Amino acid sequence: MAQPKYLTGDPAALNEFIDRFDVFLFDCDGVLWSGDHLFEGVVETLEMLRSRGKKVVFVTNNSTKSRADYQKKLTSMGIPSNIEEIFASAYSSAIYISRILKLPEGKNKVFVIGESGIETELRTENVPFIGGTDPALRRDITPEDYGKIADGSLLDPEVGVVLAGLDFHINYLKLSLGFQYLQRGAKFLATNLDSTLPNSHTFFPGAGSISIPLVNMTGQQPLSLGKPSQAMMDAIEGKFHLDRERTCMVGDRLNTDIQFGVEGGLGGTLAVLTGVNKKADWEAKDAVAVPAYYVDKLSDLRAAKS
Repeated sequence: MAQPKYLTGDPAALNEFIDRFDVFLFDCDGVLWSGDHLFEGVVETLEMLRSRGKKVVFVTNNSTKSRADYQKKLTSMGIPSNIEEIFASAYSSAIYISRILKLPEGKNKVFVIGESGIETELRTENVPFIGGTDPALRRDITPEDYGKIADGSLLDPEVGVVLAGLDFHINYLKLSLGFQYLQRGAKFLATNLDSTLPNSHTFFPGAGSISIPLVNMTGQQPLSLGKPSQAMMDAIEGKFHLDRERTCMVGDRLNTDIQFGVEGGLGGTLAVLTGVNKKADWEAKDAVAVPAYYVDKLSDLRAAKS
């Protein structure tokens, strides 16, 4: 497998790289920022790409925020954007459920394990849901709950989907309800399968770690609607009418961002070393994906000769 080209410090190579593409898909966490820390030079780098006529799209697996939430975060960090440039896994999941899955009447509710970002996007698509941030589920399970879950009286018979995302209040009660819905035939979806989430210069459990207990209980694997799922790539292509050969995915994680671009047949993938994976990861024999290019940090692109 060919090794990626290192672009940092090579203005001519950087310029050639930028000229190859019309559209840049950017992961956010680990590429633009870590938690609430914006990486140096990111704003100027994005401005440079736009000044050269490049389309910028923010593609994130973080399901805790809606597109509107993400736009607020981008704005607060000084990154100009509009909501149509943002494609998040919560939005991707809502689109899939409403426009592709087309659940039958009487089984069209979603049991959400996740935060408000998922709820906002489901509302946008007029998808009914329960769970999520409902305070009634943010508690310990009780002996009475066991009986009511077992006899079905605590379950909503209209639930046809269990959608698992990052949930900061995950607990035994939510997992028990999700398990029972799946046992009764609900479809198992996940906003994404990221095992970890970068924040404050370290890593924390990601959405993929939330769904693992349900995987262990049921033996089922959820359909993921985030990177590297090609369902998400197809949705992005349909929305932005992009030419895949002239599109580059920029990310920090091999098994989501880079794999997403490789399996999607994009013209290029660029890895940055400010997030999860490092050079040794793609040099390993069992590397899940190898980027076409890499830089130390995103702002290294600014050294390109225009």
